[in-house]
Amino acid sequence: MNTIYKNYNPNLLILCFVLACYTAVVNAQETKKRLPIIDVHVHAMKANPNFASEMCPWFLKSMPGSGPNQDAPSFISTGCVAPLKPAKTDAEMQEAILRANRELNITMVVSGDADVIHKWHSAAPDRIIPSLGISNAEQMSVEAFRDSLSNGFYKVMGEVAPQYQGMSPSDMSLDEYFGVAEELGIPVGIHMGTGGNGMANITSPNYRASLGQPFLLEDMLARHPKLKIWVMHAGYPMADQMIALMGANAYVYVDLAGFIWSYPLEEIHAYLKRLVQAGFAKRILYGTDLMIWPGLLETSIGVIENANYLSEEQKRDILFNNAVRFFNLDAIMFE
Repeated sequence: MNTIYKNYNPNLLILCFVLACYTAVVNAQETKKRLPIIDVHVHAMKANPNFASEMCPWFLKSMPGSGPNQDAPSFISTGCVAPLKPAKTDAEMQEAILRANRELNITMVVSGDADVIHKWHSAAPDRIIPSLGISNAEQMSVEAFRDSLSNGFYKVMGEVAPQYQGMSPSDMSLDEYFGVAEELGIPVGIHMGTGGNGMANITSPNYRASLGQPFLLEDMLARHPKLKIWVMHAGYPMADQMIALMGANAYVYVDLAGFIWSYPLEEIHAYLKRLVQAGFAKRILYGTDLMIWPGLLETSIGVIENANYLSEEQKRDILFNNAVRFFNLDAIMFE
């Protein structure tokens, strides 16, 4: 008799079948748990060894003062138990982005270095939404800007950051660019709010905190009534202005990027809860302000998922549903 049939054990076969079914169910459940996420604020940048340092999230929980003849306050902190590791090469960062796309089920709105954006998009065209940033008229003519948006590659205008230039977002030098975005139906992301500790003294002498006031957007919005914008960093810390602006303008949303991993957790939750209590849970977008620390994705997602004052519906809105509505995406494409 053939050895295979001689040692045949039907009970063992049944057991293997049951285990295979169980494994399939578990795997299916794990896959189902990975609900889609849209990160609306990711930076594509080339590797810079001088910038590739470890970083502790929520590092602005201590912001000691300094002086002109003293060491400047550090932009980042490494005094925690498990600081986040930076990607040290372009290839390492791209692999981290692709892994997040695949394993965390994240789609990203990406601005920054054009070459890097094209590489990421080529590797994951369904997961990378290219965004064209411009902050002053010297970067690109209006005609070139229109051509860049009209060719179909760029779907978003952002990050627009006139605050670092010492300019209001309603400065007329940017008005024609906003007009092009309005005409083409392109959503716009605008930096408003803080930029860290000692920004005006240390890295950006033209930066003015007063130019981060959400009310400064009103004149521009009045000139472009069909323009859809989201205020990056949620206009932190100016919650009252942000709430008033959103109440007056139905096409204004906010993202949580940057401050969600840099300021103290208690402050982050207090600000987010204030926006939700004011009735704007349907207009809050998840974003990281991701640069070179891939671990910021899990860190910042955890802030939302562990917010006990948010319902499950509100968490899904922030992580996904609100961005689908804002960017006119098809939710079926993410299933």
